[in-house]
Amino acid sequence: MSVIHHALVLNLHQPPGNLEHLLTEQPWEAREILYAYDRIPRVLWNFEDVARVHLSLSGTLLETLSNPDFQSKVYGIVDCGSLLWHLQNERIIEVLGTGYYHPVFPLIPEADHAEQVSRWQGIARHLFWREHFPGFWPPEMGFAMELIPLLKRFGYRYVIVDSEHVEPVTPMNWHEVRYRPHIARHAGEDIIVVVRDRELSDAQESGMDYVWFAKEVAERTQWCDFEPLVTTCTDGENGGWFRNTSIDHNFWGAFYRELLEEARKNGLIRPVFIKDYLARHEPWGEVKVKTGAWNTGWHHGRDFLQWTGSQAQKDSLARVRAVSAAVHEALQEAEERELGDQERRELEDAHWRLLRAETSCNFYWGENWVNRCHADLDAAEATLQRFRAKKYSLSGDPGWDLG
Repeated sequence: MSVIHHALVLNLHQPPGNLEHLLTEQPWEAREILYAYDRIPRVLWNFEDVARVHLSLSGTLLETLSNPDFQSKVYGIVDCGSLLWHLQNERIIEVLGTGYYHPVFPLIPEADHAEQVSRWQGIARHLFWREHFPGFWPPEMGFAMELIPLLKRFGYRYVIVDSEHVEPVTPMNWHEVRYRPHIARHAGEDIIVVVRDRELSDAQESGMDYVWFAKEVAERTQWCDFEPLVTTCTDGENGGWFRNTSIDHNFWGAFYRELLEEARKNGLIRPVFIKDYLARHEPWGEVKVKTGAWNTGWHHGRDFLQWTGSQAQKDSLARVRAVSAAVHEALQEAEERELGDQERRELEDAHWRLLRAETSCNFYWGENWVNRCHADLDAAEATLQRFRAKKYSLSGDPGWDLG
């Protein structure tokens, strides 16, 4: 049997202000999360020859970890400055691009897509001291083919998608769909898609040992006449499996350390960066990716029910679309006339509050969190109203209708 390449992908995200809130209200939970982040490079240091881990860090998490006030508050728990420095270690960590405020891209207005991607690149380039990020992680794995031209425009070579939504255009077998990279095309642009194995990722999320994983991977790839790429993706700080502070009873000590030790002995499974695999193995065949997200325990993700199932969620997303239209109308007008510093600041304030309102958690937690979306939209609307009042105070024109 040929070598089996394993791409480990971990998503790390905290919504705006959440860690600060937990520090006050649930300090042990905040500590567990911070320890989970800090543990990643520390475990991998001793395996720089074989360890290869992909991390997606949302812009809001990076914003929190790099905030001097937050760093000061948690200094006795985790040294966030050192953590960010250690995450720059390109021998063991590949940072994936994502959306700044962790939106489910197919659910937010297309007009906001580019700014979510651009703002993340801005903070990531600053913190990680590099210009290029080859791969893209769609928050919640929420992907649609319409995203392809945007991702190419921002320099991404590949995007990770969930196996549930991949449909072959080129005839291929089940194991070829799952364990080879492919090409997807839309509107004259193409991108490489890397397929997440949903079932193996479920096991990674809930807990497994190396012996089971090695056997399962060997069975799934036994008919491959190529070197397979097995990609597993989960959150990296949620659940007891990742938060457990006892190294022998969490993901890193109870599972991944043994995988690394076996890889060091030239075992069957070898960790790999996706970019390095692609440098040696060309994508094969064409696929289409159905619009959808990853599974979140109780739902398969095909129709985004986790974020759209209740009337409150639907109403919030409808309001996002309305406010987005008003914000972009104002931004377009701003390009056509000279603005003072105060006006520019007002529009910028409305814009970032709109983008923050699109955070996936605002909708995922339904009735408990949609108020956070509305709070930001309220602030954005108030800012637009002030901006509009200044412009139309002489003309009497009512300006934008925000509904």
